[in-house]
Amino acid sequence: MDGSQQSDLQRCVVIGAGIGGLSAAARLAHAGHAVTVIERQATPGGKMRTLPSGAGPVDTGPTVLTLRRELDQLFASTGHRLSDFVDLIPQELLARHFWPGGARLDLFADIDASADAIAAFSGTRSAREYLRFRKDCGALFAAFDAPMMQAPAPTQAALTRKVALRPWLVPKMAPWFTLAQKLARRFSDPRLAQLFGRYATYVGGSPAQAPALLALVAEAEAQGVWLPVGGMSAVADGVTRLCQSLGVTFRFESQVTEICVADGRALGVETDHGFHPADTIVFNGDPRALGLGLLGPGPREVAPQTQDDARSLSAQVWAFAAEAHGADLAHHNVFFSADSMAEWEALDAGQMPDDPTLYVCAQDRGFAAFPPRLERFEIIMNAPPLSQRPAQASEADLCHRQMLMTLHRHGLTFTPEPDKLTLTGPAGWDSLFPGSDGSLYGQSPHGMMAAFRRPTARTALRGLYLAGGGAHPGAGVPMAMLSGRHAAEAIMQDHVLTSMSRPMAMPGGMSTD
Repeated sequence: MDGSQQSDLQRCVVIGAGIGGLSAAARLAHAGHAVTVIERQATPGGKMRTLPSGAGPVDTGPTVLTLRRELDQLFASTGHRLSDFVDLIPQELLARHFWPGGARLDLFADIDASADAIAAFSGTRSAREYLRFRKDCGALFAAFDAPMMQAPAPTQAALTRKVALRPWLVPKMAPWFTLAQKLARRFSDPRLAQLFGRYATYVGGSPAQAPALLALVAEAEAQGVWLPVGGMSAVADGVTRLCQSLGVTFRFESQVTEICVADGRALGVETDHGFHPADTIVFNGDPRALGLGLLGPGPREVAPQTQDDARSLSAQVWAFAAEAHGADLAHHNVFFSADSMAEWEALDAGQMPDDPTLYVCAQDRGFAAFPPRLERFEIIMNAPPLSQRPAQASEADLCHRQMLMTLHRHGLTFTPEPDKLTLTGPAGWDSLFPGSDGSLYGQSPHGMMAAFRRPTARTALRGLYLAGGGAHPGAGVPMAMLSGRHAAEAIMQDHVLTSMSRPMAMPGGMSTD
């Protein structure tokens, strides 16, 4: 081949085997590029990780799979079927909710079933309020899906044009209110406002500070919740097998120590096993790590806003096996605090609440078969990131006592009780995902402009792209997969443009890279 012509084959290195990196790797390999994924852990998945237990591997990361369309699209775009790699079970019961005093409410995939349950729980007025809320959430989701989530680099101007053509969206957006304020005005029963305010935590926010627009997160769950057979890690395993079938090379237990840069371009990565040259690099990690210099000086200016903007929530997470007694559990369960405002005031101030809300995932429930005697559980308690509350030696003991006491008040006990060794807190998350500050969702979603401050896939450093929950469009498994799609598409577009910019071979010709 003439040296002035560029081969269609690019060497792509993906740093990190989280779902965003895997999504990019599969698409790039399908497009014909030579892709290597370098992961410092022994298994793929990133935050979709597991811990061993007496009943088998227990998920200790994300537990809710929504917006299945993104997973279907990933497999279809590479000429494969999702069902050949991952077995998903749709859920009629979305989640079970418990309040102090014994009140309980189930929400369902069927909107009328949810309305009937709310009417029995809180009266027909609350059911009507719920149906109006769902209608508004559906309208917001439909309006902002294309210009925000699906757009590789959303702009305030594009959003403004969208709203200007649909002025009826403004009252639904409630731009002058927080999510908590909007819900307090929408629901006469404060328990329902508390329930739907919890959706802010899906992207690491507090309903007391998150914009009211985040109510649209409820629509993502209402469109369907799916249980992967084998747990959430089975999704990462399935996408990994897809990548391998497309020719992606994986190097596990390999640490990237530096992204090497010369003349304003990323040229490869240095690892503890040697140097890997690359034409393009996808960084599937928290972009804040780049600004901190954790991958060398070259990419430090890639996402400067991550050094100054507030961080999203962290969490205290237990993953263990036990027998459950007392409460009748579904797969997804939420045990609410008695005073939601006191809980969020404490978290927003960087403190642990005295009466926390707890999420309990009963991993072996929700399937056709009865759960085994020894079940696998994941419990999540919201926590501030390290920058708001530095790790304290006694914090694990305090959180552990709070968790057990809260569940006891709701009538739920475990045999044996989970011990502190099953707990991963903010310091542990920061160690697992360097530069994250213990935050599980990247930058804070608070404020109407927060979505526009997230780093996008294409960076100012040529050859370096971003994917994962810390990049646009944000946190959550479907959004991380979408970020991988944005990264792969940006690489392929830039590759075509670079190829087209090269002049034909001629004496004295010059290649413009």
